[in-house]
Amino acid sequence: MLESVRDLAPIIAVIGFFQLVILRQPIPDLGGLLIGTVLVVLGLTLFIHGLKVGLFPIGESMAHDFARKGSLFWLLAFAFALGFGTTVAEPALIAVADEAAKVAATGGMIENTDPARESYADGLRLTVALSVGAAIVIGVLRIIKGWPLQFLIVGGYIGVVIMTFFAPPEIIGIAYDSGGVTTSTITVPLVTALGVGLASSIQGRNPLTDGFGLIAFASLTPMIFVMGYGIML
Repeated sequence: MLESVRDLAPIIAVIGFFQLVILRQPIPDLGGLLIGTVLVVLGLTLFIHGLKVGLFPIGESMAHDFARKGSLFWLLAFAFALGFGTTVAEPALIAVADEAAKVAATGGMIENTDPARESYADGLRLTVALSVGAAIVIGVLRIIKGWPLQFLIVGGYIGVVIMTFFAPPEIIGIAYDSGGVTTSTITVPLVTALGVGLASSIQGRNPLTDGFGLIAFASLTPMIFVMGYGIML
């Protein structure tokens, strides 16, 4: 809990400084703000503890088990399912997809009805989830084959730039933001644990240099997939 307070202290200090010194306004609803801060500290403490005792160990242990099993098919199937499942349940992605559907309806891209907005949001979520699943598969293959990370990342961003010229302007901002919202509270711990555990299990692989990098793919591929989704609409 003390670590959580320490981590949140800079944010609290920044808000307090600009509110009291720059804006020179009293803090609204101070009681509610203090209660909310306490809840955030408690939630962050429990979340970090849960990662340490639950998500990280299970991700690493499953990676070790799949490596010992020696089946590339089931390892890749697990990698895709993990990327897809964690992303489709990502709260940040759900919020962004719902907001994008509202804006699209207001801007006349889709009908301004509940079914149309829901269909648009669900399509966006599934597209991003599929892209992350594909990204984790590529990342796992990179660890197994020893492919250089920098070449894949540079090639991916070249693809992003090229697709930007062909995608509808209305979808480009959403596509770029989707790369960030996918790598949040649920996806990052499990995917990171998978990469580190897999690199630790394969002879000749270094967990430090080979185990990390899956998150980079998970941030990159949604931009390509979402722009493709916008082109096909």
